[in-house]
Amino acid sequence: MTDELTLAEVETLARAAHEGQTDKAGRPYAEHLRAVAEGVRARGGDDDQIAAAWLHDSVEDDALSAQWLEEAALSRRTKDIVLAVTKRAGEPPEAYAGRILATAGALLVKQADLAHNADPARLAVLDEATRNRLTEKYARMRALLGLGRESG
Repeated sequence: MTDELTLAEVETLARAAHEGQTDKAGRPYAEHLRAVAEGVRARGGDDDQIAAAWLHDSVEDDALSAQWLEEAALSRRTKDIVLAVTKRAGEPPEAYAGRILATAGALLVKQADLAHNADPARLAVLDEATRNRLTEKYARMRALLGLGRESG
């Protein structure tokens, strides 16, 4: 295998893959990716986890294919973390949480993802029904993962 992609290269790839996509609040999706990567870094994550944070939604959102990920010049650990945090169609939340907990390094990435998703400032711009649904969904996933309440 050739040299692994640098974090800057992974960031560039992730931003390009999600180009034109927006989050539920209408913000550029790359802002979410950056926030999760920064959240992983702030929580003491290593380069494999930071790379996975940049790519954490790429397969799930069909921005990049699973085959691309498998063939990419990334560490096996980064690939495993991305696959662990990729939700599968029809998968029960318990199975999803179990895979994250069983994959070394994945919990920190999901923790940063949940923290940004549940940020009150992000949720505040959504309609009440959506805000309530997402708040419940994120709280349930935090509980399944054994994560306490967290701000930021």
